[in-house]
Amino acid sequence: MERSIYTLGIETSCDETAIAILRNETDILANIVYSQAGLHAKYGGVVPEIASRNHLRKLPYLVKEGLEHAKIKFSDLSLVAATYGPGLVGPLLVGLSAAKGIACGSGAAFLGVNHLEGHIFSHRLAYPTVKPPFLVLIVSGGHTSLVEVKRYGEYQPIGATRDDAAGEVLDKVGKMLGLDYPAGKEIDKLAIAGDQSTIRFPRPMLGDTGFDFSFSGLKTATAYYLRENPTFKVEDVAASFLAAVIDVLVDKTLKAARRYKLTQIAVVGGVAANSLLRRRLTAHGKRFGIQPFFPPLDLCTDNGAMIAATAVFRYIHLNEQHDPSLEPAPSLEF
Repeated sequence: MERSIYTLGIETSCDETAIAILRNETDILANIVYSQAGLHAKYGGVVPEIASRNHLRKLPYLVKEGLEHAKIKFSDLSLVAATYGPGLVGPLLVGLSAAKGIACGSGAAFLGVNHLEGHIFSHRLAYPTVKPPFLVLIVSGGHTSLVEVKRYGEYQPIGATRDDAAGEVLDKVGKMLGLDYPAGKEIDKLAIAGDQSTIRFPRPMLGDTGFDFSFSGLKTATAYYLRENPTFKVEDVAASFLAAVIDVLVDKTLKAARRYKLTQIAVVGGVAANSLLRRRLTAHGKRFGIQPFFPPLDLCTDNGAMIAATAVFRYIHLNEQHDPSLEPAPSLEF
């Protein structure tokens, strides 16, 4: 019987300290996330220095807890992986340095992971039998992208945001509405109680023939509306604003799927948890015979399991590992 491969995955690209232990390619033994949202809420967004210091404090304890939960020791690890980009350079450096040290001390191989590819592998963890080719909508606080997955490890970017990402604009508008950071979940709740037909916000680039996104104009339009209508009802603003964001995401994603003749869509990243996006994309996809797949909520936000899954795939199937000299790449792309 072949020996199991145990992978420790570390994710510290922004404000969540996350680790996971994976057995072989899809068996999650531990998946732990420590959110720093409360620490950054009073600033209305992530403060890199605070994030870095808290990663440094929490990471050793999370690794220890993960190993205990998985019932393995450092010496059982075959592979240690960490996000090396894109992200905030300080937080990336903390996770990357920890992974290198653990790999060196345990004798395991080391591999740096592209955070964007990690999100794609959250789909593989949730739906291991759904094989490429398929379209991926990566929609999070830092990224809004459409990518054709020809096969795992081979990607063709189709479109990306030209300014604010969808999750980023949700947080910025949430701040305008007086909501705590991060605001996406609260806007989702408020929208359910509001009337999305109250305000007709613009749908940026909706009629464009390409697949890029732009949400900064929508953010500005919302700011003007709030300034000119001081007695606004927060539920109606949330519903109308969210409807505009989701209309753009759904329309461009389905057009891209049809253009590239893809019948499966993986939706990944923090905004994949949004209930309106899930309902709309599922309903409209049916009209064209297109099936969207959404990971469970614990795999939507940044997590260590997606990093471990990406790493072990590349380690086993592509024979990859990295030298300890690998540096953080804050602006990394596909």
